[in-house]
Amino acid sequence: MGILEFKNVSKSFGQGPGRVDVLKDINLDVAEGEFLVLLGFSGTGKTTLINLMAGLDRPSRGSVSFKGRPITGPGPERGVIFQNYSLMPWLTVAGNVALAVDTVFPGMARAEKAAKVAHYVKMVGLSHATARRPAELSGGMRQRVNVARALAMNPEVLLLDEPLSALDALTRANLADEIEAIWLEEKKTCVLITNDVDEAIVLADRIIALNPDGTLGREFRVTIPRPRERGEMNHHEGFKALRGEITKYLMDVGIAARAEGSRILPNVTPIHGIPAAVKQAQEGLIEERFLDFSQLHKIYPTPKGPLTVVEDFNLKMNRGEFISLIGHSGCGKSTVLTMAAGLNGISKGAIKLDGRHVEGADPERAVVFQSPSLFPWLTARENCAIGVDKVYPKASQQERQDVVDYYLERVGLADSMDKPAASMSNGMRQRVGIARAFALSPKLLLLDEPFGMLDSLTRWELQEVLMEVWSRTKVTAVCVTHDVDEAILLADRVVMMTNGPRATIGKILDVDLPRPRTRKALLEHPDYYLYREQVLNFLEEYEQGAHGRKTEPAAEAPAPAKKDAA
Repeated sequence: MGILEFKNVSKSFGQGPGRVDVLKDINLDVAEGEFLVLLGFSGTGKTTLINLMAGLDRPSRGSVSFKGRPITGPGPERGVIFQNYSLMPWLTVAGNVALAVDTVFPGMARAEKAAKVAHYVKMVGLSHATARRPAELSGGMRQRVNVARALAMNPEVLLLDEPLSALDALTRANLADEIEAIWLEEKKTCVLITNDVDEAIVLADRIIALNPDGTLGREFRVTIPRPRERGEMNHHEGFKALRGEITKYLMDVGIAARAEGSRILPNVTPIHGIPAAVKQAQEGLIEERFLDFSQLHKIYPTPKGPLTVVEDFNLKMNRGEFISLIGHSGCGKSTVLTMAAGLNGISKGAIKLDGRHVEGADPERAVVFQSPSLFPWLTARENCAIGVDKVYPKASQQERQDVVDYYLERVGLADSMDKPAASMSNGMRQRVGIARAFALSPKLLLLDEPFGMLDSLTRWELQEVLMEVWSRTKVTAVCVTHDVDEAILLADRVVMMTNGPRATIGKILDVDLPRPRTRKALLEHPDYYLYREQVLNFLEEYEQGAHGRKTEPAAEAPAPAKKDAA
């Protein structure tokens, strides 16, 4: 019998026809000292499962027990770390941790309490910030306070409810490594829920997938020796095999909403507001140097003088090429993208698209942001139609409708075209955003971390959707991302930026992998992890401090030839 045990547990919410079954027939034993990771898509019941362990919820059927005794409510022996920080804003770091210690150990001597607080604040690397309040801390630092507070209560089991999902990729990886180090030192039983496969493998003794129907899925044992250094994992054959196995399983059971449809795209010509004389002169798009960033600078005025965010950004793209732009937070990726969109002024240098200077926003440059900015009261079809009606003024109403419906079908929304945006999930809204961008038939598609707000598995699904639709249009595209796998999956070239300020191109990597691409196929390709290593090494070089070991920007590699065969 484990320290935590589920026997035939089911959990439902609501009554009658409105009842929603979240968990079904869960049987689970968590061994003492084990690090268990529950992995699955959003909506599979992961948080409900951890709430049952914490005593924050009760099962509809079956029993949940801790050391053989039924769990009837929260208890200090089960410490919980949530996704949001839940800190008292008027208390310091030490004060927030001390609040938990006072609650659990009211009779402890003051000096002993202070020592306990100091010990756990030091353990999470916040001794220098003891007197700061939450408003003065970054997201990663606030989550460290949460970890310290939970550990200071000396629980026997640590329950972690997606504690890293709100953090940027680098902070998330660093904090995951710290959690593993703390677990190795404290030897507490840990249960973590996450949607990140790499995070699961780095931390877990055992991984259990949750199926979309609320049942427990396949179990994966992780036998890779600890500590598991992320860079070394890229070379570890066991890691690669397990990563591929888990990814394949999750995609097979979880990704059901495929892009589908039988509509034919009408043969209509978009008009992007170019004056007639210019349009005639520009007939036949330029193939080489279709998009040209030349000595691009962005400088902001500040009270302390001009701040150069991006300098000497030089990049030439051929027509139909897909570029991924990657780098640490604050390196100017989105600044470059918004300048290309015409939404942000150029301080020095120039951007040319199809031989013409980029000046102001234009539908010929379609942008998909992290949040798709839909009109919530309009349907998916109506949100897409707004731009289409302007871009195809000479097309009939039926032809314009066919354009909208074609792309909504392609992104897997054939049955949801008339659904209001307000009633859609984040993933569905982003599908509408992607369909709307492609429906404009833009010369340039700009994607600014388009899947950054989505859980990992929904992100996989939409990456596949994006690749499928892009393969039909071959529109020239630039995608800003912080996700290494996403960058390689999507791109012909990965452009890596040095840290800001004065960020520029540090390295360009040609990705010579066959198209069309799928995540499963890439994970099995012999060169995939070699590409991944090069990007990871670059990011690691710039991980510490503003500039890392900054070197002169690399000479730009030529645009690669396209590979159209699988």
